[in-house]
Amino acid sequence: MLNPAGFWARFAAGLLDGLIIGIPLSFISYLIVGEWNETPLTSFGNILYTIIVPVVWTGYTVGKRILGIRIAKVDGSKLGYGTMLLRVLVGGLVYFVTLGIALIVSAFMVGLREDKRAIHDLIAGTYVTYDLPEEKEA
Repeated sequence: MLNPAGFWARFAAGLLDGLIIGIPLSFISYLIVGEWNETPLTSFGNILYTIIVPVVWTGYTVGKRILGIRIAKVDGSKLGYGTMLLRVLVGGLVYFVTLGIALIVSAFMVGLREDKRAIHDLIAGTYVTYDLPEEKEA
């Protein structure tokens, strides 16, 4: 695990994903459902985006790609759907069940730990890095 990405890079990538993916998804949802609020369509679309795009795009989301960071497996193997399901759904469930306290703890973990891994990274065996994907992953 070399060259881990810290809190601010990960936070900015999340903001970029929200702007570039979240806003258009909300607009499409508004056209279909007629509401700007969170709908099952936007929730499902966001979950699909965060699970599928990193697997297909060697650990990148749009926001992460812009900032030059990506999700990688600690053991160096290729990122898969099972890993992303653990990272997104199980990690999200932990944050939900703890009423967001685990999310705050995760933010501190990314800011203070040497490996910059959050709770969802520990669950899924991942980390976020500035390193480019190796040829075997592509």
